[in-house]
Amino acid sequence: MTERTTDVLVVGSGIAGCAAALAAAREGAEVTVASKATQPEGASSWWAQGGIAVSKDDPDQFKRDILKASDGTADPEAVDVLVENANDAVKDVLLETLDIEFDRTATPSGERPAASTDEQTAGTSISDGLDLGREAAHSDERILHVDASTGKAIHVPFLNYLDAHDGVEICEDTAALEPIRHEGRVYGAILERDGDVTPTFAGATVLATGGIGELYPDSTNPDGMTGDGIGMAALAGADVADMEYVQFHPTVCSKAARAATEGDGNRDGDDGQFLVSEAVRGEGAILRNSDGERFMPTYHDDAELAPRDVVARAVKAEREATGEVRLDVSPLAFAEAFPDLASLCEDNGVDYADGIPVAPAEHFVCGGVAVDDHGRTSLDALYAVGETACTGVHGANRLASTSLLEGLVWGLRAGADAAGHETATIEPPELRNRDPALPEGFAREKFHRLRRVMDGEVGLERSPEDLVHAQSVLRRLKGEVDAYVRTRTSRSLYELRHAVTAALLIARAASENDESVGTHYLVDAPEASAD
Repeated sequence: MTERTTDVLVVGSGIAGCAAALAAAREGAEVTVASKATQPEGASSWWAQGGIAVSKDDPDQFKRDILKASDGTADPEAVDVLVENANDAVKDVLLETLDIEFDRTATPSGERPAASTDEQTAGTSISDGLDLGREAAHSDERILHVDASTGKAIHVPFLNYLDAHDGVEICEDTAALEPIRHEGRVYGAILERDGDVTPTFAGATVLATGGIGELYPDSTNPDGMTGDGIGMAALAGADVADMEYVQFHPTVCSKAARAATEGDGNRDGDDGQFLVSEAVRGEGAILRNSDGERFMPTYHDDAELAPRDVVARAVKAEREATGEVRLDVSPLAFAEAFPDLASLCEDNGVDYADGIPVAPAEHFVCGGVAVDDHGRTSLDALYAVGETACTGVHGANRLASTSLLEGLVWGLRAGADAAGHETATIEPPELRNRDPALPEGFAREKFHRLRRVMDGEVGLERSPEDLVHAQSVLRRLKGEVDAYVRTRTSRSLYELRHAVTAALLIARAASENDESVGTHYLVDAPEASAD
Protein backbone atom coordinates (compact mmCIF):
# COMPACT_ATOMS: atom_id res chain seq x y z
CA MET A 1 0.00 0.00 0.00
CA THR A 2 1.16 3.51 -0.80
CA GLU A 3 1.77 5.56 2.34
CA ARG A 4 1.56 9.27 2.93
CA THR A 5 2.34 11.62 5.84
CA THR A 6 0.97 14.89 7.13
CA ASP A 7 1.40 16.94 10.29
CA VAL A 8 -2.29 16.93 11.25
CA LEU A 9 -4.98 14.68 9.82
CA VAL A 10 -8.53 15.98 10.24
CA VAL A 11 -11.27 13.44 9.51
CA GLY A 12 -14.45 15.35 8.66
CA SER A 13 -15.20 18.70 7.07
CA GLY A 14 -18.01 20.27 9.09
CA ILE A 15 -17.47 23.45 11.10
CA ALA A 16 -15.54 21.55 13.82
CA GLY A 17 -13.19 19.91 11.33
CA CYS A 18 -12.75 23.17 9.42
CA ALA A 19 -11.95 25.04 12.63
CA ALA A 20 -9.40 22.41 13.65
CA ALA A 21 -7.76 22.59 10.22
CA LEU A 22 -7.66 26.38 10.33
CA ALA A 23 -6.11 26.49 13.79
CA ALA A 24 -3.49 23.86 12.95
CA ALA A 25 -2.57 25.64 9.72
CA ARG A 26 -2.22 28.91 11.62
CA GLU A 27 0.37 27.15 13.77
CA GLY A 28 2.35 26.27 10.64
CA ALA A 29 1.25 22.64 10.40
CA GLU A 30 0.65 20.83 7.13
CA VAL A 31 -2.97 19.73 7.34
CA THR A 32 -4.87 17.04 5.45
CA VAL A 33 -8.68 17.08 5.69
CA ALA A 34 -10.30 13.75 4.74
CA SER A 35 -14.03 13.97 4.15
CA LYS A 36 -16.57 11.41 2.96
CA ALA A 37 -18.57 14.30 1.53
CA THR A 38 -18.24 15.22 -2.12
CA GLN A 39 -20.11 18.48 -1.66
CA PRO A 40 -20.85 20.77 1.29
CA GLU A 41 -24.29 19.22 1.80
CA GLY A 42 -22.59 16.04 2.98
CA ALA A 43 -21.65 17.62 6.31
CA SER A 44 -24.18 18.22 9.09
CA SER A 45 -23.00 21.81 9.55
CA TRP A 46 -24.35 22.71 6.10
CA TRP A 47 -27.87 21.81 7.25
CA ALA A 48 -27.87 23.84 10.48
CA GLN A 49 -30.75 26.30 10.31
CA GLY A 50 -31.26 28.29 13.47
CA GLY A 51 -27.88 29.92 13.98
CA ILE A 52 -24.96 30.19 16.34
CA ALA A 53 -25.36 31.44 19.89
CA VAL A 54 -23.00 33.99 21.43
CA SER A 55 -22.47 35.16 24.98
CA LYS A 56 -23.01 38.85 24.15
CA ASP A 57 -22.05 40.69 27.35
CA ASP A 58 -23.51 38.13 29.76
CA PRO A 59 -21.71 34.75 29.67
CA ASP A 60 -23.06 33.90 33.12
CA GLN A 61 -26.66 33.99 31.89
CA PHE A 62 -25.72 31.94 28.84
CA LYS A 63 -24.13 29.39 31.17
CA ARG A 64 -27.26 29.23 33.32
CA ASP A 65 -29.40 28.55 30.26
CA ILE A 66 -27.13 25.72 29.11
CA LEU A 67 -27.12 24.10 32.54
CA LYS A 68 -30.89 24.44 32.88
CA ALA A 69 -31.54 22.94 29.44
CA SER A 70 -29.29 20.00 30.36
CA ASP A 71 -31.41 19.38 33.47
CA GLY A 72 -28.35 20.19 35.56
CA THR A 73 -26.21 17.47 34.00
CA ALA A 74 -23.79 19.54 31.88
CA ASP A 75 -20.21 19.94 33.13
CA PRO A 76 -19.95 23.51 34.51
CA GLU A 77 -16.23 23.75 33.70
CA ALA A 78 -16.83 22.72 30.08
CA VAL A 79 -19.66 25.22 29.83
CA ASP A 80 -17.28 27.91 31.09
CA VAL A 81 -14.90 27.10 28.22
CA LEU A 82 -17.76 27.48 25.73
CA VAL A 83 -19.30 30.71 26.97
CA GLU A 84 -15.99 32.43 27.76
CA ASN A 85 -14.59 31.72 24.29
CA ALA A 86 -17.80 32.15 22.30
CA ASN A 87 -17.52 35.82 21.37
CA ASP A 88 -13.82 35.71 20.52
CA ALA A 89 -14.18 32.59 18.35
CA VAL A 90 -17.13 33.98 16.43
CA LYS A 91 -15.51 37.36 15.94
CA ASP A 92 -12.13 35.89 14.91
CA VAL A 93 -13.30 33.23 12.46
CA LEU A 94 -16.80 34.07 11.30
CA LEU A 95 -16.66 37.85 11.23
CA GLU A 96 -13.03 38.81 10.67
CA THR A 97 -11.69 35.81 8.72
CA LEU A 98 -14.70 34.62 6.72
CA ASP A 99 -16.71 37.87 6.71
CA ILE A 100 -20.04 36.08 7.21
CA GLU A 101 -22.89 38.52 6.64
CA PHE A 102 -25.24 37.67 9.46
CA ASP A 103 -28.71 39.17 9.39
CA ARG A 104 -28.80 42.68 10.73
CA THR A 105 -31.43 44.65 12.57
CA ALA A 106 -33.84 46.59 10.41
CA THR A 107 -33.26 50.27 9.68
CA PRO A 108 -36.12 52.79 10.01
CA SER A 109 -36.94 52.08 6.34
CA GLY A 110 -37.37 48.38 7.17
CA GLU A 111 -34.28 47.27 5.26
CA ARG A 112 -31.61 44.99 6.66
CA PRO A 113 -28.41 46.06 4.95
CA ALA A 114 -25.29 43.95 4.88
CA ALA A 115 -22.33 45.30 6.80
CA SER A 116 -18.62 45.39 6.19
CA THR A 117 -16.37 43.44 8.52
CA ASP A 118 -15.34 46.62 10.30
CA GLU A 119 -18.95 47.57 10.88
CA GLN A 120 -19.89 44.11 12.14
CA THR A 121 -17.12 44.06 14.72
CA ALA A 122 -17.36 47.71 15.74
CA GLY A 123 -18.43 48.65 19.26
CA THR A 124 -17.99 46.97 22.57
CA SER A 125 -20.41 44.10 21.91
CA ILE A 126 -20.26 41.41 19.26
CA SER A 127 -23.98 41.85 18.73
CA ASP A 128 -23.91 45.53 17.74
CA GLY A 129 -26.14 46.00 14.71
CA LEU A 130 -26.78 42.27 14.27
CA ASP A 131 -30.24 40.74 14.43
CA LEU A 132 -30.34 38.33 17.36
CA GLY A 133 -32.87 35.52 17.52
CA ARG A 134 -34.23 33.53 20.44
CA GLU A 135 -34.88 29.81 20.53
CA ALA A 136 -36.19 27.27 22.98
CA ALA A 137 -34.78 27.37 26.53
CA HIS A 138 -32.82 30.58 25.85
CA SER A 139 -33.69 33.38 28.27
CA ASP A 140 -32.47 36.09 25.89
CA GLU A 141 -32.01 36.93 22.20
CA ARG A 142 -28.43 35.83 21.52
CA ILE A 143 -28.44 33.83 18.28
CA LEU A 144 -26.71 35.11 15.15
CA HIS A 145 -28.31 33.81 11.97
CA VAL A 146 -28.58 34.07 8.21
CA ASP A 147 -32.29 33.55 7.51
CA ALA A 148 -32.85 29.86 8.32
CA SER A 149 -29.72 28.73 6.45
CA THR A 150 -26.97 29.71 8.85
CA GLY A 151 -25.00 26.50 8.47
CA LYS A 152 -24.77 26.84 4.69
CA ALA A 153 -23.84 30.52 4.97
CA ILE A 154 -20.91 29.62 7.23
CA HIS A 155 -19.82 26.26 5.86
CA VAL A 156 -19.37 27.11 2.18
CA PRO A 157 -17.11 30.15 2.79
CA PHE A 158 -15.17 28.15 5.37
CA LEU A 159 -14.45 25.33 2.92
CA ASN A 160 -13.53 27.83 0.19
CA TYR A 161 -11.14 29.61 2.55
CA LEU A 162 -9.38 26.38 3.52
CA ASP A 163 -9.27 25.16 -0.07
CA ALA A 164 -7.31 28.28 -0.99
CA HIS A 165 -4.96 27.94 2.00
CA ASP A 166 -1.44 26.76 1.07
CA GLY A 167 -1.08 24.58 4.16
CA VAL A 168 -4.38 22.67 3.83
CA GLU A 169 -5.30 19.83 1.48
CA ILE A 170 -8.94 18.74 1.32
CA CYS A 171 -9.54 15.16 0.14
CA GLU A 172 -13.18 14.65 -0.82
CA ASP A 173 -15.00 11.32 -1.07
CA THR A 174 -12.37 9.91 1.30
CA ALA A 175 -13.35 7.74 4.26
CA ALA A 176 -11.35 6.81 7.33
CA LEU A 177 -11.65 3.08 7.98
CA GLU A 178 -9.72 2.76 11.23
CA PRO A 179 -6.97 4.51 13.21
CA ILE A 180 -3.33 3.46 12.98
CA ARG A 181 -2.45 2.84 16.61
CA HIS A 182 0.05 1.17 18.90
CA GLU A 183 0.29 1.06 22.71
CA GLY A 184 -2.12 3.87 23.43
CA ARG A 185 -0.98 6.24 20.69
CA VAL A 186 -2.62 7.04 17.37
CA TYR A 187 -0.35 7.60 14.37
CA GLY A 188 -2.94 8.49 11.74
CA ALA A 189 -5.62 6.51 9.95
CA ILE A 190 -6.28 4.14 7.08
CA LEU A 191 -8.06 6.15 4.37
CA GLU A 192 -10.11 4.80 1.47
CA ARG A 193 -11.10 6.42 -1.81
CA ASP A 194 -12.51 4.69 -4.89
CA GLY A 195 -11.46 1.34 -3.44
CA ASP A 196 -7.85 2.39 -2.88
CA VAL A 197 -6.66 2.00 0.71
CA THR A 198 -3.90 4.35 1.94
CA PRO A 199 -2.22 4.47 5.37
CA THR A 200 -1.92 8.15 6.24
CA PHE A 201 0.48 8.93 9.09
CA ALA A 202 0.06 12.11 11.10
CA GLY A 203 1.55 13.73 14.15
CA ALA A 204 -2.01 14.09 15.44
CA THR A 205 -5.41 12.94 14.24
CA VAL A 206 -8.61 14.91 14.78
CA LEU A 207 -11.94 13.09 14.47
CA ALA A 208 -14.74 15.38 13.33
CA THR A 209 -17.04 12.96 11.52
CA GLY A 210 -20.38 14.29 12.75
CA GLY A 211 -23.30 12.38 14.16
CA ILE A 212 -25.27 9.13 14.02
CA GLY A 213 -28.27 9.90 11.82
CA GLU A 214 -27.98 6.66 9.86
CA LEU A 215 -28.80 4.70 13.03
CA TYR A 216 -32.44 5.88 12.92
CA PRO A 217 -35.09 5.78 10.19
CA ASP A 218 -35.88 9.48 10.59
CA SER A 219 -33.08 11.97 11.17
CA THR A 220 -32.24 15.57 10.40
CA ASN A 221 -28.68 14.50 9.52
CA PRO A 222 -27.51 14.21 5.93
CA ASP A 223 -26.87 10.77 4.48
CA GLY A 224 -23.64 9.12 5.55
CA MET A 225 -23.68 10.03 9.25
CA THR A 226 -22.74 6.54 10.44
CA GLY A 227 -20.97 7.46 13.69
CA ASP A 228 -17.57 6.77 12.13
CA GLY A 229 -15.49 8.79 14.57
CA ILE A 230 -17.24 7.38 17.63
CA GLY A 231 -17.04 3.82 16.33
CA MET A 232 -13.37 4.08 15.29
CA ALA A 233 -12.28 5.67 18.54
CA ALA A 234 -14.19 3.22 20.73
CA LEU A 235 -12.82 0.20 18.84
CA ALA A 236 -9.33 1.66 19.28
CA GLY A 237 -9.84 1.82 23.04
CA ALA A 238 -10.73 5.49 23.55
CA ASP A 239 -13.13 6.43 26.34
CA VAL A 240 -16.67 7.46 25.44
CA ALA A 241 -19.24 9.21 27.61
CA ASP A 242 -22.94 10.17 27.74
CA MET A 243 -23.84 7.98 24.77
CA GLU A 244 -27.38 7.42 26.06
CA TYR A 245 -28.24 11.07 25.44
CA VAL A 246 -29.59 11.19 21.88
CA GLN A 247 -31.56 14.33 21.11
CA PHE A 248 -34.63 14.31 18.89
CA HIS A 249 -35.70 17.53 17.22
CA PRO A 250 -39.43 18.08 17.83
CA THR A 251 -40.38 19.84 14.60
CA VAL A 252 -39.33 17.97 11.46
CA CYS A 253 -41.54 17.95 8.39
CA SER A 254 -41.11 14.51 6.84
CA LYS A 255 -43.00 11.92 4.87
CA ALA A 256 -44.02 10.32 8.16
CA ALA A 257 -45.26 13.63 9.57
CA ARG A 258 -47.25 14.47 6.46
CA ALA A 259 -48.83 11.04 6.35
CA ALA A 260 -49.37 11.01 10.13
CA THR A 261 -47.87 7.52 10.19
CA GLU A 262 -44.74 6.00 11.58
CA GLY A 263 -41.68 5.42 9.39
CA ASP A 264 -40.96 1.94 8.08
CA GLY A 265 -37.36 1.65 9.23
CA ASN A 266 -35.87 2.66 5.88
CA ARG A 267 -34.27 6.01 5.31
CA ASP A 268 -35.23 7.68 2.03
CA GLY A 269 -33.15 10.69 1.10
CA ASP A 270 -35.79 11.87 -1.36
CA ASP A 271 -38.77 11.97 0.97
CA GLY A 272 -38.77 15.75 1.22
CA GLN A 273 -37.83 15.74 4.89
CA PHE A 274 -36.68 19.04 6.34
CA LEU A 275 -36.19 20.52 9.77
CA VAL A 276 -38.33 23.47 10.83
CA SER A 277 -36.01 25.64 12.88
CA GLU A 278 -36.67 26.32 16.53
CA ALA A 279 -36.32 29.97 15.61
CA VAL A 280 -39.81 29.76 14.09
CA ARG A 281 -41.24 28.95 17.52
CA GLY A 282 -38.99 31.62 18.93
CA GLU A 283 -40.81 34.13 16.71
CA GLY A 284 -44.23 32.99 17.93
CA ALA A 285 -45.30 29.85 16.01
CA ILE A 286 -47.65 27.54 17.92
CA LEU A 287 -47.93 23.76 18.04
CA ARG A 288 -51.47 22.41 17.59
CA ASN A 289 -52.83 18.86 17.52
CA SER A 290 -55.28 17.55 14.93
CA ASP A 291 -58.17 19.02 16.95
CA GLY A 292 -56.64 22.47 16.53
CA GLU A 293 -55.77 22.70 20.22
CA ARG A 294 -52.60 24.34 21.45
CA PHE A 295 -51.15 21.74 23.79
CA MET A 296 -47.66 22.79 24.91
CA PRO A 297 -48.81 24.97 27.89
CA THR A 298 -50.17 21.78 29.48
CA TYR A 299 -46.76 20.11 29.22
CA HIS A 300 -44.41 22.90 30.35
CA ASP A 301 -44.57 26.47 31.64
CA ASP A 302 -42.38 27.63 28.75
CA ALA A 303 -44.80 26.06 26.25
CA GLU A 304 -43.30 25.99 22.72
CA LEU A 305 -39.99 27.26 24.10
CA ALA A 306 -39.50 24.42 26.55
CA PRO A 307 -36.34 22.29 26.24
CA ARG A 308 -36.18 20.13 23.11
CA ASP A 309 -36.66 16.82 24.89
CA VAL A 310 -39.87 18.04 26.49
CA VAL A 311 -41.30 19.40 23.24
CA ALA A 312 -40.33 16.28 21.29
CA ARG A 313 -42.08 13.95 23.73
CA ALA A 314 -45.15 16.20 23.77
CA VAL A 315 -45.35 16.21 19.97
CA LYS A 316 -45.03 12.41 19.93
CA ALA A 317 -47.76 12.04 22.55
CA GLU A 318 -50.18 14.35 20.75
CA ARG A 319 -49.57 12.65 17.40
CA GLU A 320 -50.33 9.29 18.98
CA ALA A 321 -53.43 10.65 20.74
CA THR A 322 -54.93 12.74 17.94
CA GLY A 323 -53.18 11.61 14.75
CA GLU A 324 -51.27 14.74 13.79
CA VAL A 325 -49.39 17.81 15.01
CA ARG A 326 -48.99 20.99 12.98
CA LEU A 327 -46.86 24.06 13.56
CA ASP A 328 -49.15 27.06 13.19
CA VAL A 329 -47.08 29.90 11.68
CA SER A 330 -49.98 32.34 11.32
CA PRO A 331 -48.89 34.45 14.33
CA LEU A 332 -45.84 35.65 12.34
CA ALA A 333 -45.01 36.86 8.84
CA PHE A 334 -43.52 33.48 8.01
CA ALA A 335 -42.52 34.00 4.37
CA GLU A 336 -40.91 37.33 5.20
CA ALA A 337 -39.10 36.17 8.34
CA PHE A 338 -38.07 32.75 6.99
CA PRO A 339 -38.02 32.85 3.18
CA ASP A 340 -35.80 29.77 2.90
CA LEU A 341 -38.19 27.68 4.97
CA ALA A 342 -41.16 29.03 3.07
CA SER A 343 -39.50 27.91 -0.16
CA LEU A 344 -38.81 24.45 1.30
CA CYS A 345 -42.48 24.11 2.18
CA GLU A 346 -43.55 25.13 -1.31
CA ASP A 347 -41.00 22.84 -2.97
CA ASN A 348 -42.34 19.89 -0.97
CA GLY A 349 -46.02 20.59 -1.46
CA VAL A 350 -46.64 21.85 2.08
CA ASP A 351 -49.12 24.72 2.42
CA TYR A 352 -47.73 26.48 5.47
CA ALA A 353 -50.87 28.62 5.70
CA ASP A 354 -52.61 25.48 6.99
CA GLY A 355 -49.79 24.76 9.42
CA ILE A 356 -46.69 22.63 8.86
CA PRO A 357 -47.10 18.94 9.79
CA VAL A 358 -44.26 17.96 12.12
CA ALA A 359 -42.92 14.96 14.01
CA PRO A 360 -39.78 14.29 16.09
CA ALA A 361 -36.66 12.94 14.37
CA GLU A 362 -33.17 12.05 15.59
CA HIS A 363 -31.08 15.19 15.58
CA PHE A 364 -27.92 15.16 17.71
CA VAL A 365 -25.96 12.81 19.94
CA CYS A 366 -24.96 14.73 23.07
CA GLY A 367 -22.38 12.13 24.04
CA GLY A 368 -19.43 10.80 22.10
CA VAL A 369 -15.69 10.34 22.45
CA ALA A 370 -14.72 11.75 25.84
CA VAL A 371 -12.41 14.77 25.52
CA ASP A 372 -10.87 17.48 27.69
CA ASP A 373 -11.01 21.24 27.18
CA HIS A 374 -8.67 21.00 24.15
CA GLY A 375 -10.37 18.04 22.49
CA ARG A 376 -7.80 15.49 23.66
CA THR A 377 -9.08 11.93 24.01
CA SER A 378 -7.77 9.19 26.30
CA LEU A 379 -5.44 8.04 23.46
CA ASP A 380 -2.27 10.00 22.81
CA ALA A 381 -2.33 12.20 19.68
CA LEU A 382 -6.02 11.53 19.05
CA TYR A 383 -8.50 14.39 19.25
CA ALA A 384 -12.26 14.56 18.76
CA VAL A 385 -14.40 17.64 18.11
CA GLY A 386 -17.95 18.56 17.16
CA GLU A 387 -20.75 16.03 17.42
CA THR A 388 -18.20 13.19 17.47
CA ALA A 389 -16.93 14.41 20.85
CA CYS A 390 -18.38 14.55 24.33
CA THR A 391 -17.06 17.77 25.83
CA GLY A 392 -19.55 17.74 28.70
CA VAL A 393 -21.21 20.94 27.49
CA HIS A 394 -24.56 19.36 26.65
CA GLY A 395 -25.11 16.81 29.38
CA ALA A 396 -28.46 15.09 28.92
CA ASN A 397 -29.92 17.68 26.53
CA ARG A 398 -28.38 20.25 24.18
CA LEU A 399 -29.47 23.86 24.22
CA ALA A 400 -30.49 25.08 20.77
CA SER A 401 -27.87 26.75 18.52
CA THR A 402 -24.90 25.62 20.58
CA SER A 403 -23.69 22.87 18.21
CA LEU A 404 -22.01 25.17 15.68
CA LEU A 405 -20.51 27.14 18.54
CA GLU A 406 -19.15 24.06 20.31
CA GLY A 407 -17.64 22.80 17.05
CA LEU A 408 -16.01 26.17 16.42
CA VAL A 409 -14.62 26.66 19.95
CA TRP A 410 -13.31 23.11 20.45
CA GLY A 411 -12.16 22.84 16.85
CA LEU A 412 -9.92 25.88 17.26
CA ARG A 413 -8.52 24.63 20.57
CA ALA A 414 -7.94 21.09 19.34
CA GLY A 415 -6.34 22.17 16.06
CA ALA A 416 -3.87 24.48 17.75
CA ASP A 417 -2.93 21.78 20.26
CA ALA A 418 -2.68 19.06 17.60
CA ALA A 419 -0.09 21.05 15.66
CA GLY A 420 2.49 20.41 18.37
CA HIS A 421 2.97 16.68 17.67
CA GLU A 422 5.76 15.08 15.67
CA THR A 423 4.85 12.69 12.85
CA ALA A 424 6.11 9.11 13.13
CA THR A 425 5.41 5.94 11.18
CA ILE A 426 4.74 2.39 12.33
CA GLU A 427 3.62 -0.81 10.67
CA PRO A 428 0.02 -0.16 9.58
CA PRO A 429 -2.71 -2.71 10.28
CA GLU A 430 -3.30 -5.30 7.58
CA LEU A 431 -6.75 -4.99 6.07
CA ARG A 432 -7.58 -8.22 4.28
CA ASN A 433 -9.61 -8.53 1.13
CA ARG A 434 -9.31 -12.22 0.34
CA ASP A 435 -12.95 -13.30 0.18
CA PRO A 436 -15.58 -12.55 -2.47
CA ALA A 437 -17.35 -9.21 -2.46
CA LEU A 438 -20.22 -8.69 -0.04
CA PRO A 439 -23.58 -10.14 -1.05
CA GLU A 440 -25.87 -7.75 -2.93
CA GLY A 441 -27.75 -5.56 -0.46
CA PHE A 442 -25.77 -6.84 2.54
CA ALA A 443 -25.16 -3.43 4.15
CA ARG A 444 -28.67 -2.21 3.31
CA GLU A 445 -30.31 -5.19 5.00
CA LYS A 446 -28.12 -4.88 8.10
CA PHE A 447 -28.84 -1.15 8.38
CA HIS A 448 -32.55 -1.93 8.13
CA ARG A 449 -32.25 -4.25 11.14
CA LEU A 450 -30.17 -1.69 13.01
CA ARG A 451 -32.65 1.14 12.47
CA ARG A 452 -35.60 -1.01 13.36
CA VAL A 453 -34.23 -1.87 16.80
CA MET A 454 -32.91 1.64 17.48
CA ASP A 455 -36.21 3.26 16.51
CA GLY A 456 -38.35 0.81 18.43
CA GLU A 457 -36.27 0.28 21.57
CA VAL A 458 -33.59 3.00 21.86
CA GLY A 459 -35.53 6.02 20.64
CA LEU A 460 -37.32 8.96 22.14
CA GLU A 461 -38.72 6.82 24.94
CA ARG A 462 -37.14 3.68 26.41
CA SER A 463 -37.82 0.93 28.90
CA PRO A 464 -35.28 -1.25 30.74
CA GLU A 465 -36.72 -4.39 29.11
CA ASP A 466 -36.46 -2.94 25.60
CA LEU A 467 -32.88 -1.84 26.22
CA VAL A 468 -31.85 -5.34 27.30
CA HIS A 469 -33.40 -6.80 24.16
CA ALA A 470 -31.81 -4.12 21.97
CA GLN A 471 -28.36 -4.97 23.28
CA SER A 472 -28.89 -8.63 22.50
CA VAL A 473 -29.90 -7.88 18.91
CA LEU A 474 -27.07 -5.39 18.41
CA ARG A 475 -24.42 -7.76 19.81
CA ARG A 476 -25.49 -10.43 17.35
CA LEU A 477 -25.47 -7.92 14.53
CA LYS A 478 -22.00 -6.68 15.47
CA GLY A 479 -20.74 -10.26 15.55
CA GLU A 480 -21.99 -10.82 12.01
CA VAL A 481 -20.37 -7.63 10.75
CA ASP A 482 -17.06 -8.31 12.53
CA ALA A 483 -16.87 -11.70 10.84
CA TYR A 484 -16.99 -10.05 7.44
CA VAL A 485 -14.46 -7.35 8.41
CA ARG A 486 -11.85 -10.02 9.10
CA THR A 487 -11.67 -10.96 5.44
CA ARG A 488 -13.07 -8.04 3.47
CA THR A 489 -12.31 -4.33 3.16
CA SER A 490 -14.91 -1.90 1.86
CA ARG A 491 -16.23 1.49 2.88
CA SER A 492 -19.80 0.28 3.31
CA LEU A 493 -18.69 -2.56 5.56
CA TYR A 494 -16.63 -0.31 7.81
CA GLU A 495 -19.41 2.28 7.96
CA LEU A 496 -21.75 -0.48 9.07
CA ARG A 497 -19.23 -1.62 11.68
CA HIS A 498 -18.91 1.91 13.06
CA ALA A 499 -22.69 2.37 13.11
CA VAL A 500 -23.34 -0.90 14.94
CA THR A 501 -20.59 -0.08 17.45
CA ALA A 502 -22.10 3.35 18.13
CA ALA A 503 -25.58 1.84 18.45
CA LEU A 504 -24.38 -0.76 20.94
CA LEU A 505 -22.66 1.97 22.98
CA ILE A 506 -25.92 3.95 23.09
CA ALA A 507 -28.01 0.96 24.13
CA ARG A 508 -25.48 -0.15 26.74
CA ALA A 509 -25.15 3.32 28.28
CA ALA A 510 -28.92 3.73 28.32
CA SER A 511 -29.35 0.38 30.04
CA GLU A 512 -26.78 1.29 32.69
CA ASN A 513 -28.44 4.65 33.49
CA ASP A 514 -31.56 4.15 35.60
CA GLU A 515 -32.18 7.89 35.99
CA SER A 516 -34.75 9.30 33.59
CA VAL A 517 -33.29 12.67 32.66
CA GLY A 518 -33.27 14.91 29.60
CA THR A 519 -33.15 12.97 26.35
CA HIS A 520 -32.82 9.65 28.23
CA TYR A 521 -36.49 9.13 29.06
CA LEU A 522 -37.51 5.90 30.76
CA VAL A 523 -41.24 5.39 30.35
CA ASP A 524 -41.70 3.27 33.46
CA ALA A 525 -39.31 5.12 35.76
CA PRO A 526 -41.21 6.49 38.79
CA GLU A 527 -39.52 9.90 38.51
CA ALA A 528 -40.31 10.27 34.78
CA SER A 529 -42.78 13.03 34.01
CA ALA A 530 -43.81 15.17 31.05
CA ASP A 531 -41.84 18.13 32.27
